[in-house]
Amino acid sequence: MDATAKPLRIPPQMAVYAEEHRVFDILQKMVQNLLIDRPEDPIPYLIAHLRQDNDDVPRIFVLGPPASGKHTMAKLLSERLNATHLTPEGLLSNDVSAPVEEALSYKGKDQEIPDALWVRLVRERLAEVDCTKRGWVIEGFPWTREQGLLLQMSGTCPDHIVVLDAPDIVLIERNMGKRIDPTTGEVYHTTFDWPEDPEVQKNLVEPAGISEEETGRRLLEYRRNIPGILCAFPKIYKKINADQPCMDVFSQVLTFVLSKPRSLAPYTPRILLYGPPGSGRSLQAALLAQKYDIVNVSCGQVLKAAVAEKTKTGLTMEPYIENKQQVPDNLALRILRDRLSRLDCAGRGWVLHGFPRDAEQAALLSDAGYIPNRVFFLDIPDDVAIERLSLRMTDPVSGERYHSLYKPAPRVEVHERLRQNPADSEQQVQLRLDMYHAGAEELEEFYPDVIHVNADQDPYTVFEFIESCVVKPHPKCVPGEPPSP
Repeated sequence: MDATAKPLRIPPQMAVYAEEHRVFDILQKMVQNLLIDRPEDPIPYLIAHLRQDNDDVPRIFVLGPPASGKHTMAKLLSERLNATHLTPEGLLSNDVSAPVEEALSYKGKDQEIPDALWVRLVRERLAEVDCTKRGWVIEGFPWTREQGLLLQMSGTCPDHIVVLDAPDIVLIERNMGKRIDPTTGEVYHTTFDWPEDPEVQKNLVEPAGISEEETGRRLLEYRRNIPGILCAFPKIYKKINADQPCMDVFSQVLTFVLSKPRSLAPYTPRILLYGPPGSGRSLQAALLAQKYDIVNVSCGQVLKAAVAEKTKTGLTMEPYIENKQQVPDNLALRILRDRLSRLDCAGRGWVLHGFPRDAEQAALLSDAGYIPNRVFFLDIPDDVAIERLSLRMTDPVSGERYHSLYKPAPRVEVHERLRQNPADSEQQVQLRLDMYHAGAEELEEFYPDVIHVNADQDPYTVFEFIESCVVKPHPKCVPGEPPSP
């Protein structure tokens, strides 16, 4: 046989290793930073980037109109995520920095600090060790679209932008009740957050610019600028209603910032569908393969194809197939390993069904390097499985399959010639169900991140649920080991 005609085989460990160690995500981040910063010598720059190991630290903007709770949310986030809390006022506190001195000189002359200088201040602060190692939460900046674009051009871009909002009348009422402790800088409110300590109460002062007229002016300015800011950062912001209890707002904010942005790194689906006979595994596999262009690997069909092609292993299996006996695990695994290692499966991904059926087979599959990153159990009651299978028949003339309840034969003569597959008799279906239940519990223990699906509903509803679990990020876990807490 011509060696060049053999299908290309890809070791399965390559995809598993790349996924476990997030190789493609790391490469994507490195290339992204390389193109943004454009260092003269890329190699030392990339080595330094890897040593920092800070790709997953929080990078958050918290925006909102006056009195929307930006300060409170940014403070709570920084404490919860152990990130550095930054404010525009705080950026001016470093009196050693040349950009800070320049900014203070503008402020001393009652002049506006230029946008480019604000961005220099941000970049300088974000380059410090606490921000690079722990991440950052910037409160109330940028104020304009121009500042946002300058931040992007300088390479500063958050992973999440929290946009707090509430009706103007609520914001004006909140702002007029605001009080500040000049000693600590803590913000209180006459109605919602009044301090219990009498000494703190005595020290509180009314901040400048909280009159109804001044608050209305600042609100108008914010409403005018926020659409442009959000246009500069599409797909990474979320608007959250701030007119509700503080902890309810924080719960929504935290849920958003803990969500991972969708990665553009390559992702190869390796999906295992497991379920009792009649649960719809074949249909769901076909739908997944069609929509996501992954390879539909049915164990039964792969084994029959090997027999038909008269391969060496296929000839060994032929007596088992002809006598409707279970093929030994080592032979079935040899055929599956050959199919799953081909270039189409390694490059596009696969959806496997019909194997494994128990923990022992799953261990063999895992030892061979084929570890699914999604495992779905399609659950249906036994009586539903029996009803689905024992009432279906086939027309030997047309090959069309009918069901006594869901798809009856259109004419009497068609109904009279229908034949039932012996494997679909109620007795045989019950035997297959017993075999399924015997291995299900151990198999679920082997794959700790099993996703259970209610398959006793419309198949396209089932598919929508499976699809939602395929596309969202999934916790890393090794088969045979308990999931991380």
